[in-house]
Parts: sequence; C-alpha cells; structure tokens
Amino acid sequence: MTPVLSPEPAHLEQAARALRSGELVAFPSETVYGLGANARDDRAVARIFEAKGRPRFNPLIIHYASSESAFEDIAANALATRLARHFWPGPMTLILPRAADCTVSRLASAGLPTLAVRVPDHPVARELIERTGFPLAAPSANRSGRISPTTPEQVADSLGQRVGIILAGGACRVGLESTVIDLSGPAPVILRPGAITPEAIETAIGVAIPYAEQDGGDKRPRSPGLTLRHYAPRARLRLEATDLRSGEALLAFGDTESLRTSSGRRLGEAPDQACLNLSPTADLTEAAANLFRMLDTLDAEGHERIAVMPIPQHGLGRAINDRLRRGAAGADAGETPTPASR
Repeated sequence: MTPVLSPEPAHLEQAARALRSGELVAFPSETVYGLGANARDDRAVARIFEAKGRPRFNPLIIHYASSESAFEDIAANALATRLARHFWPGPMTLILPRAADCTVSRLASAGLPTLAVRVPDHPVARELIERTGFPLAAPSANRSGRISPTTPEQVADSLGQRVGIILAGGACRVGLESTVIDLSGPAPVILRPGAITPEAIETAIGVAIPYAEQDGGDKRPRSPGLTLRHYAPRARLRLEATDLRSGEALLAFGDTESLRTSSGRRLGEAPDQACLNLSPTADLTEAAANLFRMLDTLDAEGHERIAVMPIPQHGLGRAINDRLRRGAAGADAGETPTPASR
C-alpha cells in the first residue's frame, strides 16, 4: 500500500530521496495535488505518463522553488518578469521558449520548443523541491482525464500503487488548476483559465491579456488540460441545468429555491435525489475550491448522471465552466467512458 506521510522533515527527506531515485511522489500545492518526478530525468518523466495513462503529446508543468531558478531554464521576457514578480509564488503558469542550455526533459515539453513553468504557493511543495535540488515535472496526481485531486485520499483512490509516496498536506486551498499564459508568441494569451483571472492580471500590471481561442481538439496542445475530454467523472454531466430530472444528482450553485424536479417538486421535497452545493452564497472562490471534491463525492456515490446548475461566465466562473465543459465533453458527444479514460 502506498505510504501517506505527513510533511514533517524526516518524511520530506524520504520523499526527496525517492525523487532522486527516479520514483514518483504526490505532493500538495495551493491548486491541486501534483504527481512529481525529476524534471531532468527522462525515465522519471516517462513514469508520470505511464502512471497517469496520459497521452505523450500532452506537455507537463515544471515546478520550481523560486522564480530565479525557473528563469534559468527559459528565455524570459519583460512581461514574464513582471508577471512573476506579482503572481509567483502562486497559481500562474508561464509558457516561454526553452533556454539554450535547458536540461529539462524534452518529453516533459512533449517535444515543443517551449516550457511551462510555475512556482507553487505551498510551503510543502517548495521545501520538497528545494530538498531534491531539481525542478519537478508535476501534472495533477490522478489518472489522465479524471477529476483533479484536492485531498491525499483522492490521490490514493485514483493512482493507488502507481505512486511511491503521497505527502499529505490537507485539502488544497485554491482547488483549481493554475492559469496558463503563453508568452512564446507575438502576443500573450491565456491558454487555460484558472485561479488568477484576467481582471486580476490587468489590475496588477496594467496589461490586458486575452483568452486564446480554443476548441480543445489540438493534436499537440501547447498547455496541459487542453484536451477536450478532461477533468471527467464517470457520471455524465448535464450543464446549465435549470431543473432536476429523475435519477440525477445535483451539483448546485447559489440559491436552489427556483429549481424544480421533472415532477414539479421543489428540491427540498425530493430527498431521494442527492445534492451538493458548490456555494450556497454564489461565491465563485468557494465554488472553485469545492468543484473537484464535490464532483468526486457525487461520482463515488455511483450516480449515472449529474445535473450542474449554471455558473456565471466571469472571473473564476470562466475557469470553473472550462473544467465542467471538458468533463462533460464525452457525454455530450454520446461517448461511453472506457476503462482507460476512468
């Protein structure tokens, strides 16, 4: 059974030794739990893909203990420096050209000339990286395409023996993956919405960065999390639900008083239908933190269908809707998830 260890110094050193030996270690960050490997070791990076069942074309985010160490591996520009100064450590990933002497595994970049880098805002993550002496390639610690884990228990349920050690740091504070910004082209664009919104970026540095047009069908995504069926539960998701149909569980948002079941009953009059509310007060920050945990809870209860109430398409709502849309993609296309996609 995979050991789940508290992040005390002796356990951190044990995890660092495992990483130096090429093993995989799951660790907490402010966003979600990451599945870490030595980013400079091709074999270790390959083990990430094997453990997750992840397509080889999907690049990984490389985690560093400081912006100074991250900038050693990329060709940073002035905008990258400004963003790092304001948002690192924090839930922001920057994509930039690899430095000429960059030794990060090419497999981690999926063969692209760019590198996705960030500095996590979690003391356990940063101390672990410092103890290893190298950056960590670390996608979310779950089987590919499934719900991202925000607790150590979810990591264990999803990966089992595929990970050597799980460092337990409690529930993730943000609970939503990082905002990914591509700075490698002629103009900066947000490839993946996340915990840091465009409004927060513009307020901090006075520069407006737009979202890139994404259809999710790129054969070689420039960023993690851009494949169409992603963050997917086993259950089928029905988005923008304004009613609750027979046999559905409900992922609610805000006031549910106006919601009716297919038989015309109010939600409170249908105790046989499961319901979890992302945020009864319609707080998008609370909803983002609860999203993956509540989806995972409803999914684990064995519901075949989950209705999701509308989420406002602004601020963090855009990132939440992005994850929900990708999670629902297979169901919308009439697909039945295969064992590999689970």
